[in-house]
Amino acid sequence: MTQQPTTAPIPWTTIGMVVAWYGSNIGVLLLNKYLLTNYGFKYPIFLTLCHMTACTLFSYIAIALMKVVPLQTVKSKVQFAKISGLSVVFCFSVVCGNVSLRYLPVSFNQAIGATTPFFTAVFAFFIIKKREAWLTYTTLIPVVTGVIIASGGEPSFHLFGFIMCVTATAARAFKSVLQEILLSSEGERLNSMNLLLYMAPIAVTCLLPATLIMEENVVGITIDLARKDVKLIWYLFFNSSLAYFVNLTNFLVTKHTSALTLQVLGNAKGAVAVVVSILMFKNPVSLMGMVGYALTVLGVILYSEAKKRYS
Repeated sequence: MTQQPTTAPIPWTTIGMVVAWYGSNIGVLLLNKYLLTNYGFKYPIFLTLCHMTACTLFSYIAIALMKVVPLQTVKSKVQFAKISGLSVVFCFSVVCGNVSLRYLPVSFNQAIGATTPFFTAVFAFFIIKKREAWLTYTTLIPVVTGVIIASGGEPSFHLFGFIMCVTATAARAFKSVLQEILLSSEGERLNSMNLLLYMAPIAVTCLLPATLIMEENVVGITIDLARKDVKLIWYLFFNSSLAYFVNLTNFLVTKHTSALTLQVLGNAKGAVAVVVSILMFKNPVSLMGMVGYALTVLGVILYSEAKKRYS
């Protein structure tokens, strides 16, 4: 009688990292929505500035002081200029995403965000001439069709919020393609933790004047609001801390799991965020909207499988 091979149990540390990754991702998304809509803190640029400030501080502590990962140095002005360009696109995508949450429910926001592979494939095709198999491109049809269906059936549809969310999704995809171009050589490549260490302070320098110009007197307004309700300070601190831990846990999960596991977890994470947000915010959903989102997620899964098979 042949003995069946036993699969190694998943280490508890890996399970803990995945739970922390889910918690930080979904937590920052829901808290952003709560602050910008339910709480009435209508300053998405300042909120993003708080996020990037926290990422700057925590990145320095984690890398320079705690040595979580080895410090990778920027070796030239050209490399710094490339990182600066990435940082501008990165912070633009985050601001647009936060603005969209003022107008759209999290469930619809996640449905649009799931179309990132479509924009990545388009940018890769036109910018770096990266060709995929025709079947891979075919799988993008349900990705886009699903969002069109979800848009038609979304009870809380808002045109400006929709445009901001699509812009944020496209900017995220553009950043990933741009990163592939700019930091492609072995000497310039940085891991995600070190890249955040350099991008976050650059983002702060971009967001600070934008906040002062576009959200006038936001600091004074925030101080006045905090005097009336001190919980606002804790909301902002916790929210900004979560924004950093999204990046930290993403790095750790990527390091301790396979690419396939990460894809599956990523697809499931969006669905979990949708369910939790509906339960928390009680936003109305339609059957058409749910069908559209399900179709988009199915398309993303098929796209991932097609890329894996034909690459």
